[in-house]
Amino acid sequence: MEREIEQGASNYVSGDETGLVIAYIALGANIGDREYSLHAALTELDRHHDIKVVACSDIYETDPVGYEDQPVFLNMTACLATALDAEALLQVMLDIEKQLGRVRNIRNGPRVIDLDLLWMEGCSVNTPDLTLPHPRMGERLFVMVPLADIVPESDTQLHAFVHQALGTLDGKEGIRKWKRSSWPSESAPSVSSGD
Repeated sequence: MEREIEQGASNYVSGDETGLVIAYIALGANIGDREYSLHAALTELDRHHDIKVVACSDIYETDPVGYEDQPVFLNMTACLATALDAEALLQVMLDIEKQLGRVRNIRNGPRVIDLDLLWMEGCSVNTPDLTLPHPRMGERLFVMVPLADIVPESDTQLHAFVHQALGTLDGKEGIRKWKRSSWPSESAPSVSSGD
């Protein structure tokens, strides 16, 4: 799977030539039709003229962290190729959350969709609205396990970070592979219509 993703992402990695950079995001949902929300968010991201969804992880069912009196989550990660800067990408993600019905009334509480910008190629940001790389991603199995599905070995620094974090985190019993993502990606084999 990793080799397929690496081949799919390689079409978008040459930022100097294309103006596109790679970004990794986390997606989560625990109320309503959780799988629909994940796929609706991916669809909206991919519809944006400056964003291409390059690859998606499998979908994992995870126990809530922090505020535990809520339904279990579905979590996944996605690799994007984008011409947007980090702040503009974050704004698109926040707009999609709002469009899909996200309400922010309990910190770490139930949500129809949650989109987090984790890492962006060649980008380090520390503003009141955004910190990149995401400061807590290495503490969260619900992020690291799906991220390990899609970060290619060729991205040596991020790949090493993900696998080192996975080796030190406890609580792996709280995350279960739910199903393979059905999101179409550049890494997925093309299907002939038989015409």
